[in-house]
Amino acid sequence: MKVVLVNGSPHKNGNTNLALEEISKVLEKNGIETEIFWIGNKPISGCIGCGKCIGKGKCVFDDVVNEFIDKYIDCDGFIFGAPVHYASINGAMACFMDRLFYGKAALFKGKVGASVAVCRRAGGVEAFDRLNKYLTYSSMVVISSNYWNGVFGNGDKADASEDFEGMQTMRILGENMSWILNCIEEGKKAGLEFPKLEKKVFTNYIR
Repeated sequence: MKVVLVNGSPHKNGNTNLALEEISKVLEKNGIETEIFWIGNKPISGCIGCGKCIGKGKCVFDDVVNEFIDKYIDCDGFIFGAPVHYASINGAMACFMDRLFYGKAALFKGKVGASVAVCRRAGGVEAFDRLNKYLTYSSMVVISSNYWNGVFGNGDKADASEDFEGMQTMRILGENMSWILNCIEEGKKAGLEFPKLEKKVFTNYIR
């Protein structure tokens, strides 16, 4: 089993990465392979709603989004971490997530997922909620912890390590995800598969 942790921060080794590393240690301890994927600090185009990815599973813009799909879409679980900018996730991560999930919900169906928000002072809950929207729209199994998945930190990497409750929240998230992944694995061995979903119905209120 493998879990990919997505670092959406423009700072590769900042507080978001530190929070993800804390989760990764727990997953590895429980026998689950992990890898941290950094989206980088180059501009990422937003989704233009062309719909060409529907059915193809790839975006027309061949950049870090398609790189992620090529390398990791077959993994068992995903954790998406982002810093807070103006009480939401940062712009590059928003574009990455929009294009990663738009028209590709079927790729994530039944996979295990979690979100992590890292903030200096406020806006963490709003950013956490924004990230979760992608997971819940895509029929993912969403993992919780003993608090909302967030860590406080600002500046250099060591900052977030001083948020002892936040770091504990990350470790418990790792334990919970490990347990669910193992439960799913055992269920598959027993012949239990993810339910076949109805074809999605769209109801447009303005016609």
